[in-house]
Amino acid sequence: MTETKIYKKLGSFKNINLDNLNFNSETERIKKIFDDNTFITKLSDYEKKIILDVKEELFLKKNSTFKLNNYVIEEIKTIPDDKLLLYLFHRYRYEIHPEKNILDEYPPYLQIEPSSICNYRCVFCFESDKSFTNKKSGFMGTMNLDLFKSIIDKAVGNIEFLSLASRGEPLVSKSINDMLRYTEGKFLNLKLNTNASLLNEEKIHAILSGGVKTLVFSADAADEKLYSELRVNGNLKTVLKNIELFNDIKEKKYPNSKIITRVSGVKVNDKQDFKEMNSFWSKLVNQVAFVDYNPWENVYNNKPNEITTPCSDLWRRMFIWWDGKVNPCDTDYKSQLSIGNVKNFDLKELWNSKKYNDYREKHLKKERSKISPCKGCVVT
Repeated sequence: MTETKIYKKLGSFKNINLDNLNFNSETERIKKIFDDNTFITKLSDYEKKIILDVKEELFLKKNSTFKLNNYVIEEIKTIPDDKLLLYLFHRYRYEIHPEKNILDEYPPYLQIEPSSICNYRCVFCFESDKSFTNKKSGFMGTMNLDLFKSIIDKAVGNIEFLSLASRGEPLVSKSINDMLRYTEGKFLNLKLNTNASLLNEEKIHAILSGGVKTLVFSADAADEKLYSELRVNGNLKTVLKNIELFNDIKEKKYPNSKIITRVSGVKVNDKQDFKEMNSFWSKLVNQVAFVDYNPWENVYNNKPNEITTPCSDLWRRMFIWWDGKVNPCDTDYKSQLSIGNVKNFDLKELWNSKKYNDYREKHLKKERSKISPCKGCVVT
């Protein structure tokens, strides 16, 4: 039997065009903050405990499991001194606790879906599944603003790492501008993923005046033909024009913005060349990256595999769809594993619910094969 290739989500960047030029200076800054009790005394007892683990991992251990990758250093550069220990606390929870299957009161990461609708039909995405995108299926919709605000209010002070994106294109939502503005100043690490096709001046101002820390433009090629083949319904010229408009408004109206911009693509075939991608896109964004292709667009048709390693996302992320439905992953894009609805429970209750813990227990007992679609999924 051919061994199934495992897809490890943590550190899934295949390539990223970052260097270590500022690594030492940021490390020295962290050391100074650790040595200054002013910041540590402001933490809770639990936060202090984790921060001591962080300190040991970064500066005392020879074979550390927690390391500051290049893109993390880029994020750290945007964090002020008085928030840096809190950032490291949540970064450690995000990276290490799921690998050790440690369950916290709240998820280290929350993904909120402003829209499940997308204007693209990318060949590697579940939006190409017509049984999913058919309006009669009940999967398609956009989140209303009141629901979004209630989720944000529940997350503030409990979760610091969030993404506004999941199954669809966030900018499809008519409420996206108000959503973005409502996040202003509330989170240490808020990411927005978009194909950039619907960017306009109003949306750009909402992004730059809201709480977005990292703006990810999803693109997988550096020429129009290949781009159109992969991102069906997409037009590279439109995307380029929109990103150029974003950069122009940012430079003129928000010169002090620390927002990180990234082009991130899915590595699907050998036609995609990272050097070409980097050369083409690095003139427009701060970072260029590829992630490995994960065959999730047909997970329900996948044959059961022999993978028994627990999926770390069960301890790392929680997803909230446009209608409030809560799911443990987006590979299960039809919500067979849904935990409940955020309209009826708070985030802590859902994250620690019996149903969620039953999934975790089965994974720990090497019983992924008893759960669908986990039995055909390759994510760990």
